[in-house]
Amino acid sequence: MNKPLEGLIVLEFSQFMAGPTAGLRLADLGARVIKIERPGTGESGRQIAIKNIFVDDSSLVFHTINRNKESFAADLKNPEDLAVIKKLVKKADVITHNFRPGIMEKLGLDYENVQQINDRIIYALVTGYGKEGPWAKKPGQDLLVQSISGLTWLSGSEGDGPVPFGLAVIDMYCATHLTQGILAALLKRAKTNRSVLVEVSLLESALDMQFEVLTTYLNDGNKLPQRSKVRGAGHAYLSAPYGVYKTKNSYIALAMGDVNKMAQLLGLEGTHYQEPSKWFASRDQILDELGRSIGQWDTQELEKLFEGNGLWCAAVSNYEQFFASEGLEKSSMLQDVMLQDGGSLQTTRSVFHIDGHYLFSDKPAPRVGQHNQIIVNDYLND
Repeated sequence: MNKPLEGLIVLEFSQFMAGPTAGLRLADLGARVIKIERPGTGESGRQIAIKNIFVDDSSLVFHTINRNKESFAADLKNPEDLAVIKKLVKKADVITHNFRPGIMEKLGLDYENVQQINDRIIYALVTGYGKEGPWAKKPGQDLLVQSISGLTWLSGSEGDGPVPFGLAVIDMYCATHLTQGILAALLKRAKTNRSVLVEVSLLESALDMQFEVLTTYLNDGNKLPQRSKVRGAGHAYLSAPYGVYKTKNSYIALAMGDVNKMAQLLGLEGTHYQEPSKWFASRDQILDELGRSIGQWDTQELEKLFEGNGLWCAAVSNYEQFFASEGLEKSSMLQDVMLQDGGSLQTTRSVFHIDGHYLFSDKPAPRVGQHNQIIVNDYLND
């Protein structure tokens, strides 16, 4: 199939998570994404590992984020290599980078200079906290931004300290914003035939992620969110019954729903169930009482009862259980990537479903400089 971004050339100066994840989305949509890496060691993300797992001398994380790309090795401090990169810039459609403020300016690869080379370029950059201001030089890292932005005080229970997400959720959300910005910029360029600057930051993404609860805070007298005393409750602004409950044999999750109907099915009585206005005010009492009753039920039996009465719930799975489920199998979300040594790596596919087709790609993450000669032949020999 013809993928939507086929024919587009993306030069990726980005490293670690947010920028490269956006590059992965563009590559899966058909763009030719070329990582510009330092000779020898490559981008720093090659050494950032989860559980210390490495494949083909690079971390498994790197392979996950950088499959379906090519690598061009160049020393940006070397005038000859930099001149070659500027020739590539002239051919490119998109540039992405997440260097600290001032780095690309020193190299002469900032937006103003790149426009002189290519006046149709989409120039997309990620910062931690913006290019200017009191936090501009602070390290832009996911956990740090979660912590600064107040996000870590939403989850967990009242007795806990701050609780971070178990994922680099800000990086991933920011990558989505960067991808959206690039796609919008491509549409604008098609209308104007001129370059477009796209800027996003981890901090802005963290705030956008919290737009519901921040709007609540700002319009509720600036009262700090109060987390439930009951473990397993949803975040601090959510009413009962939202949360995860222990059953006789495992756990069940309850989403928003009719608390009164739920209480009736469990044989519970009280005005705090009958009046929706009390589902937040009496949240902890309701969560506690529901929890004690639910603890007498088998998960599958309760799930069948609740679903049969139109209540939203789900049995809680671990990875082993989820990977054995029919729902995952039906999603076709897994694919095998063929490694450089002939082995394979199982990972997820692109989420996009285009013209009735899933977007699969078995192309592995590149070795440092693996495609130098190919890229020279394709773009630099004219």
